[in-house]
This record gives sequence, structure tokens and C-alpha cells, in this order.
Amino acid sequence: MLQPPHQSLQAAVVPAQRPPAREQAGPWHSEAVCRRDEAGLFFAPSKEPTAARLAREQAAKRVCARCPVLVQCREHALLQPEPYGVWGGLTAAERRVVLARRRRREATTADPVRRIA
Repeated sequence: MLQPPHQSLQAAVVPAQRPPAREQAGPWHSEAVCRRDEAGLFFAPSKEPTAARLAREQAAKRVCARCPVLVQCREHALLQPEPYGVWGGLTAAERRVVLARRRRREATTADPVRRIA
């Protein structure tokens, strides 16, 4: 059975955090470049200093940038939503911004009165 990217995550995740939803990952995961990288690159250890976190996230994003399934991974993380780690080249904070924009856009297009304003 294929497992999604970041498969060795269990050891890298703080116990209070949930690991990524393996069952929901699509067939795209077998092509993910991150399957060949260290899961710790994509998920923060507990109490990671800010400078180290930023450097690690940038390194993870460089891996994502060369991934053929970046878009599928990103959509998976947005639809779950995955609360931790770098998925599809976006951090958890960046994914929250994307989701908030999508919700605002959907609310605007669903409410014709707001569209006029």
C-alpha cells in the first residue's frame, strides 16, 4: 500500500499534533519529491527557534518547487485542511491565508448584493 509523502512524520511531529491524513492522500503521493527527503524538513520540531524554522521552511519549499505534484499536494492540504507542516510549497500559516481568501471570494460570489458594493 502506498503512503503519502512525509511518511516518516510520526517521529517528527509533536505528540499534541496530529500526523497528516494518510488515508485521504490521493494517488499523486507516489510521485511526490518529498518521499525521498527527510520528513523533519517539512514539519517543525517542538520549540524550534524562529530562525531555524524559517530556514527549514525555505529548504522544504525548494523541494516543493521541483515537485511534479505540487498542485495536487497543495489542494490536498487545503481540502483536509492540514494544520501543520509545509505542503505544496505553503506553510500552515500561508494555507490559512489562502483558505480565508477562498472563503471571502466564495461569500462575495454567493451574495449578489455584496458583489455590487
